[in-house]
Amino acid sequence: MVNMKKNKKMQAIWKARYIYILLAAYFVWLLIFHYGPMYGLLLAFKKYNAKLGIWGSEWVGLDNLKRIFVTPIAMKAIWNTLTISVRRIIFQFPFPIILAILITEMRGRRLKKVYQTIFTFPHFLSWVVVGAILTNFLSGSGTINMALANMGFEKINFLGNSKIFTSLLFVTANWKGMGWSAIVYMAAIAGIDPTLYDAARVDGASRWQQIWHITLAGIRATIAIMLILDIGGIMNAGFDQIFNMRNDVVNSSVTILDTYVYDITFGAVPNYGFSTAVGLFKSVIDFILLILANQISGRLSKGEHKLI
Repeated sequence: MVNMKKNKKMQAIWKARYIYILLAAYFVWLLIFHYGPMYGLLLAFKKYNAKLGIWGSEWVGLDNLKRIFVTPIAMKAIWNTLTISVRRIIFQFPFPIILAILITEMRGRRLKKVYQTIFTFPHFLSWVVVGAILTNFLSGSGTINMALANMGFEKINFLGNSKIFTSLLFVTANWKGMGWSAIVYMAAIAGIDPTLYDAARVDGASRWQQIWHITLAGIRATIAIMLILDIGGIMNAGFDQIFNMRNDVVNSSVTILDTYVYDITFGAVPNYGFSTAVGLFKSVIDFILLILANQISGRLSKGEHKLI
């Protein structure tokens, strides 16, 4: 009996051999590019010397991690990361949901496709391009300030005022990303049983009531999962965007952990051990927040929306 079961398993594996070959290639890629580089985490516990290499460098234990909490710039970067990320969840997370509902509620398939294309297109623009466009439009000699000056108004320091600049982060991130993020919610809405809307109309439910009680209820699991992922990545405050939009005037107010790691790694006197420790600290906090968000969501929904 045991041999027969083994033979059946081997036959099943042989029939699906091409799938297993593809999976093997993926796991090799995963090991090389995701697990292999984890060897470099040893730098967080060493005083790195390029001549001695990672193994030969002096072991300093937790000194690099302790240094994070006594370095004012590092603590400022942690605070900026948390505040910017929390505000991103507040000011950015709802907009893809709203956009998905608005596009879904539109009449006419062609018109839906047109608007979906319009809102999705900015996602494919690099932040390098977006940053250059914003500089041309919002700098002191940019298009908007020149127009204000020609009309007799005072120029506005969009890129030099930290409050305005922080608001620009959320506005531009919504403009660039909400169309792409809305695709997930639109797919979830498409999976809702249409007969629910028919029954609601028969019962006299308004369009708003249908959206509230059917559409939003139907995509509740998707919203919960996306929120868990956003909370899990709360220490990633948007490196690409901030790196390409920041300037010396507002740099201190928008320096996040990722830009701080970049600066101390590629600065005049790089400290690879300390920068690795900062990156490790960020990853550990992200992991803890992801687990907590997952557990809280699971308890609130009785396990329905847990990722793991």
